[in-house]
Amino acid sequence: MTALANGQAWCTFQLAGGDYGVELARVQEVMRSQPVTRLPHAPHAIAGLMNLRGRIVPVVDTRRLLGIDEPRSGDVARSGGLVVVRGAEGPVALLVDAIGDVRRAEDAPPSLPAAESPLIARTLALPGQLLVVLDLDRALERAFASPAAPSPTRADGSRS
Repeated sequence: MTALANGQAWCTFQLAGGDYGVELARVQEVMRSQPVTRLPHAPHAIAGLMNLRGRIVPVVDTRRLLGIDEPRSGDVARSGGLVVVRGAEGPVALLVDAIGDVRRAEDAPPSLPAAESPLIARTLALPGQLLVVLDLDRALERAFASPAAPSPTRADGSRS
């Protein structure tokens, strides 16, 4: 188990009944869901764009990003909340089912070994819950990655 540094904190949120978090230092703000404009031909995990006080911000559907197939109740623009984080290129909104609270290292035991997923930085065993902390840089990189183009198929059905 890995010891956590004092002062380390996470902004938590829920997805399909699970508890997730991102480093609090990367969070710009949390807010109720806003209208999202769909973006044609966007990567699968991009729900669309939103207007954040005059700035156009991409919205990542965190469920799609993590491969959670359970349907979200209601319209994307009306359900849950948004966690606006600082990405490499500017703010990015994470669409979540519900906003949680702030958990600090003082509240948490040592972390469990990281999961096999490259999107997970650590898992914290908290009283009555497991908190899955996302590796925000990897998660955003995957969210904005375009799906690989299929290789051309030859007339005989084989791929080149």
